[in-house]
Amino acid sequence: VLASLPLQMMLYFNVYYFPVWCLAEGMMLQLKYHLLPQHYQFLLVTAFLILSLAEGSRLYLGYVGNLQEK
Repeated sequence: VLASLPLQMMLYFNVYYFPVWCLAEGMMLQLKYHLLPQHYQFLLVTAFLILSLAEGSRLYLGYVGNLQEK
């Protein structure tokens, strides 16, 4: 079984677009943070951190799994 070229290309581009998404999302969160109630502030920061960690681990595991044919 060979590594999937379309999957590798999607992972490659996603690795470059992920920091752009993080930066844009972080800036938007910073701009509207003080206008929100405290419970929304907590939920937004928590969701941002969970999504960032999940996406980072997904990209890492995708690269490792595809290149090692797992």
